[in-house]
Amino acid sequence: MNLSERITTFIELGRFLKDAENTAELQEIAEKAYYSNHWFTPENTGKAIQTIAAEYLNEEKLSEWIKGYNVTTEAAKNVGVVMAGNIPAVGFHDLLCVLLSGHRLLAKVSTPDFVLINYFIQKIVEINPAFADRIVISERLNQADAYIATGSSNSARYFEYYFSRKPHIIRKNRSSVAILSNRESAEDLVALGTDVLDYFGLGCRSVSKLYVPEHYDFIPFLNTLEPLALRFANHHKYFNNYEYNKSIYLINGVPHFDNGFLLVTENEGLVSPISTLYFERYSDLNELEKKLEAIADTIQCVASKDGFYPGSVQLGQTQHPGLADYADGIDTMRFLQTL
Repeated sequence: MNLSERITTFIELGRFLKDAENTAELQEIAEKAYYSNHWFTPENTGKAIQTIAAEYLNEEKLSEWIKGYNVTTEAAKNVGVVMAGNIPAVGFHDLLCVLLSGHRLLAKVSTPDFVLINYFIQKIVEINPAFADRIVISERLNQADAYIATGSSNSARYFEYYFSRKPHIIRKNRSSVAILSNRESAEDLVALGTDVLDYFGLGCRSVSKLYVPEHYDFIPFLNTLEPLALRFANHHKYFNNYEYNKSIYLINGVPHFDNGFLLVTENEGLVSPISTLYFERYSDLNELEKKLEAIADTIQCVASKDGFYPGSVQLGQTQHPGLADYADGIDTMRFLQTL
């Protein structure tokens, strides 16, 4: 199977996902994913599927991206991929990279995300049966020649130990931040809300902290989120976290803003609990830039209005990564080419 055939397979998968005639089938798989893992609501799963179709499987984007690599199939390796399961189909990008690069995929699929990843694999093989002997789902990855593993900072230490003798990419916990300037419009704040709340804030690209100017007024931002109140109040797992964190703040006298489903509190940490958004004030943008540079290895992405902050993405775009937006900034395709 040559590169052109592999690319065509994924383009066909993208067309399938976008085709309105397949809506019922995709809704059914989204429901199955929800029954398996209640964090994966049908709405969030649908959002993830459409992002994959639009950003990863678009013919023009895929063809342009792959031009940047000299992909050959002369020495296919077995690549073990330990997939995360924090948001729907989060392991798809690694799957795509391994298979397009011509290697064989040995996938340890996270239980919370098994329904979706397994569905995508079935569809890939259905479109191109030649992939059947290039994809293996397995709990053990002993036969791998190289590894890509994503997990918590704790699990990363185990990955480093067990995979140290072979080529590897090990990804640790990261989170994302947004920098506000007081120039954001109501539309910008709505977009920021998606960065914070999509996938219940469980993704590494979910904004878990805001950097705001001195005397920043949070009320306009919280007001823009009001239309989402019922959605989050009716999700028992999310709302249980909200009520628990709220009780802790009240008991301990921690100052915070509360709109009924999201808590906003000042904290120097980066990773906020579910239902909570941290913030920190700044007075000098240059000093803030130095602070963020010092912790760059813990930040996945930065968002700001019109990307005014160097290296940032537009508000509302953190959850829509492109093909070249590699996790932890490590070029997965380049790594796979070295094997």
